[in-house]
Amino acid sequence: MNETNSIARGGKTVYGASVGILMLETRFPRIPGDIGNAATWPFPVLYKVVRGATPDKVVRQGARGLLDHFISAAKELVADGADGITTNCGFLTLFQDELATAVDVPVATSSLLQVPLIQKLLPPGKKVAVLTISKSTLTEKHLLAAGVPLGTAIMGTDQGQEFTRAILDDEMELNISKARSDLLDAGQQLMQSHPDTGAVVLECTNMVPYAADLRTALGVPVYSIYSFVSWFQAGLLPRRF
Repeated sequence: MNETNSIARGGKTVYGASVGILMLETRFPRIPGDIGNAATWPFPVLYKVVRGATPDKVVRQGARGLLDHFISAAKELVADGADGITTNCGFLTLFQDELATAVDVPVATSSLLQVPLIQKLLPPGKKVAVLTISKSTLTEKHLLAAGVPLGTAIMGTDQGQEFTRAILDDEMELNISKARSDLLDAGQQLMQSHPDTGAVVLECTNMVPYAADLRTALGVPVYSIYSFVSWFQAGLLPRRF
């Protein structure tokens, strides 16, 4: 191509960071692999913190009263340069339709949106199961918003020692070894209770650092917000060959 005659077009403030991530307002440690650790991503991303959207309010209280805040933040990300929007909490599937309507770019609120596609990939007799940070508050409304069939096997880390408490109570410290044990214990319980599980989707974006350990321990594919957003970004900014 003759670069001399090429024309660059503007309209954004930031270029090359196609994914915009809506972040809850938190203080807990975000270790490598976590969606909120910028070093997790092999491509640039844009972040926007939604003030007042705490883990407790979003996960335990159904994100009541927060929709307008998320819409405003999403619009700011798009104005800054994002070509697609995601979030750092799987429970925000509740806002999928509203956010997609409010901004003129693709929106992928939750890793749960992968479930229908992954089910199509599995052999007969195998099903997708979900590992969540809070089974007690992951409702049918959340599942239906993501297209997850009701009756899908779900296991939570609620009964663990560390992971759910440290994240949802927004604690300053996280015992990584104990958090990993919580995930592995929940995963094993899931497989024992539902031996027809052929793949696991991690609802929580903070579970990504433990995905490789789960894959080894459970013996089935493990999908997460990392797998989802990596695919999402590949469409927003395809690699040039």
